[in-house]
Amino acid sequence: MTRLLHLDASPRPGRAGTHDHGSHTRRLTQHFVSHWRTLEPDVEIVYRDIGANPPQLTSVEWIEAAFTPIERLTEPMRAVLAESDALVNEVERADILVLGVPMYNFGPPAAFKAWIDNIVRIGRTVDFDLDYGAHPFMPLGQYVPLLADRKRHAVLLSSRGGYDFDPGRSMAAFNHLEPSVRTALQFIGIGDFHDIAIEHQEEGGKALAASTESALARIDRLVERLLSEATARRQLQPA
Repeated sequence: MTRLLHLDASPRPGRAGTHDHGSHTRRLTQHFVSHWRTLEPDVEIVYRDIGANPPQLTSVEWIEAAFTPIERLTEPMRAVLAESDALVNEVERADILVLGVPMYNFGPPAAFKAWIDNIVRIGRTVDFDLDYGAHPFMPLGQYVPLLADRKRHAVLLSSRGGYDFDPGRSMAAFNHLEPSVRTALQFIGIGDFHDIAIEHQEEGGKALAASTESALARIDRLVERLLSEATARRQLQPA
């Protein structure tokens, strides 16, 4: 059985194509999850809507608690870290992170950055050890990615007002969404990263429709490939 963590970061409550002024990223994540459930009915799905309920921002109290050894944590410190602990637990348990994140001003919305800041945590998802060797996914030494204990995938499903933000295209240098998310997740040990985006949102019309159709088709292919790989890995595991 596969475990999906389904996360939506758009503040728009509805889905494009179904609701007026609905979110394109919510449409993409719902399509991914629905297609996966069709192919694997017993898939386990944990859903978190950080667009509607953003995580807490990093505070001085949070920092003090996060950098305090666990045996010295006070009850107020544990309370400050409670939400972060819950978010980290969800990521640890997941096999695949399905992340719906629109591009706002060339990067992620604030709610998603708050989520990243809550899950990239010393002693929980990353550690520092002077005797540790090379990082498996990044050109870094001495940082220990604690979520590299098993294979996990991150699927970033995005939407963009403009177009040509993909690698090698004219606006690629202005895309600070996918690169920043990939860096943060690979830093903590999630080494397999996939991204699919809708473009032409501001232009609308045929260009947006074609981009949406392409994104949905790519999602279908990605779901089928990832599920096939997961099934093959499970078959190789000892009974």
